[in-house]
Amino acid sequence: MRYDLRNDDFNDPQDDFFFGFPRNMFDMTRHGGSMRADVVEHDKDFEVSAELPGFKKDGINLQYNNDTLTIQAEHENDREDKDDDGRVLRHERSYSNVNRSFYLPNVDRDNIEAHYDGGVLTIKLPKTDANEERNHNIEIN
Repeated sequence: MRYDLRNDDFNDPQDDFFFGFPRNMFDMTRHGGSMRADVVEHDKDFEVSAELPGFKKDGINLQYNNDTLTIQAEHENDREDKDDDGRVLRHERSYSNVNRSFYLPNVDRDNIEAHYDGGVLTIKLPKTDANEERNHNIEIN
């Protein structure tokens, strides 16, 4: 008896065209729901670019707390195909939830800007003076 070892992504019995290659290649949910992101530090700011294709702007949540930027996005898709008589031929549902966090210290949290266009989220986080937020003098009465 012969046993074949295959990667789980290519061993789905519902996939029959090239062992599921087309569907699995772009399926973010099977690979831990990761998002591709770039972080670039400039003299006056940080710039974060995150790829979120297929997500809607209202499904993306950004937070900056404790020197950490968190990007969280949810996407739900419900698709139904019917024939001419109204019978359901196929009903597909998918759900994606991705999130990433980045430690970016000394950010002016009041002036953070974010733009979402063409599936790419771009966030500009202006820097503040490092001593401004960390050193807080307490007056003794």
